[in-house]
Amino acid sequence: MNAAVVVSAIGWTLVDFLWQGALVACLTAAALGMLRHARPEQRYLAACIGLLACVLWPAATLVQRLQEVGAEHADAFLRTGRAGGGSVSGIGWETLVQDHLAWIVLGWAACAALLSLRMVAGLLWIRRAAAREPVDALWQARLQRLAEQLGITRSVRLRVVAHLASPITAGWWRPVVLVPASLVSGMAPNLLEALLAHELAHVKRHDYLVNLVQNVVETLLFYHPAVWWLSHRIRTEREQIADDIAARTLGEPRRLALALSELEKLQFSTHHLAQAANGGDLMSRITRLLRPETRVSNWKAAIPALALAAMSIGAFAHAAPATPKKPDTHALLDFASCAKPVYPKDSLAQKQVGTVELDFLVAADGKAREAKVAVSSGHPALDEVARSAISLCRFYPARTAGHPVESWAKVKYVWSLD
Repeated sequence: MNAAVVVSAIGWTLVDFLWQGALVACLTAAALGMLRHARPEQRYLAACIGLLACVLWPAATLVQRLQEVGAEHADAFLRTGRAGGGSVSGIGWETLVQDHLAWIVLGWAACAALLSLRMVAGLLWIRRAAAREPVDALWQARLQRLAEQLGITRSVRLRVVAHLASPITAGWWRPVVLVPASLVSGMAPNLLEALLAHELAHVKRHDYLVNLVQNVVETLLFYHPAVWWLSHRIRTEREQIADDIAARTLGEPRRLALALSELEKLQFSTHHLAQAANGGDLMSRITRLLRPETRVSNWKAAIPALALAAMSIGAFAHAAPATPKKPDTHALLDFASCAKPVYPKDSLAQKQVGTVELDFLVAADGKAREAKVAVSSGHPALDEVARSAISLCRFYPARTAGHPVESWAKVKYVWSLD
């Protein structure tokens, strides 16, 4: 299996995920619509399953495609005078995409690399802040008491950071809560304690690990809006879950709502590499804490999303070239239809020998529409003569259900002085 095959498999997997991700988003939207009055834990689970499907589906597609291509290539090389068939090639937009797959994969890899660097830079900043920023002994003691109330047995560190607008939580094995210096000096202690209870709820639930996985998925599948929407819904529901845990621990939902209201007045930017108290829609969180909704499931709300999902299945079922159907018979070269390649004089004088492997795009009428060198003989002159001569030959086209179809065929031509 050569690099071109791997690039092609990755490229088509990325293209296929356009419709796969849209379908997953539609189905997840339907589930969330049915659960819109349910507990946030249930919506959180549904969104997580949707994001997991966005990873597993293209991963399974890529593995299947590589296995099928590998099996085809293992049987495709035939001796001189015969040709093996490749997979059915598309026409129109599929051909256009196929011609630009290398650029698609290159662009995807470049963007994913840049996003990876951004993620690593954020993690390094958090690590540096946890190691170098000062400790406030009074608030460290308060944080530890809150952790014990929540049943957290691990030691949770607290660091005071000057240039930060909202408390954030990072780390799993050695969790740390980064608190803005402006809040330590300017916010009422009982309100800041409410924000710390919220952050400790994230520590209790190990949300940092899930958040890291989200960042990895966003990095790999950055080009699909469905991934960002699902990830946003996960963060929104996660913040509501943490609010509920903090409110139960404090016994005062109103106090947490007031603390969030104070945060809402500040100018801040969201830090997605760690759990922040200002995550999600602050006003909706405040309203929810002060006026909890009655939780009643309503399946009718999911009807529009279910209809859209059904339309997506029908629309993309015929559009996706994910795994083309293998022809019943492969294209075969008819050597009697053309002259045998003539040994170039210079190559003959230099006694050049070798085997060239050629790829031919054979149309349904048996003519070679495209020819290229797959594996060189080591001598460009021999490669070009074989390619040009065999391109003039006729092929017996591949057939599917008795009908001739376009397909790729491989020919191995041996140059020998015998």
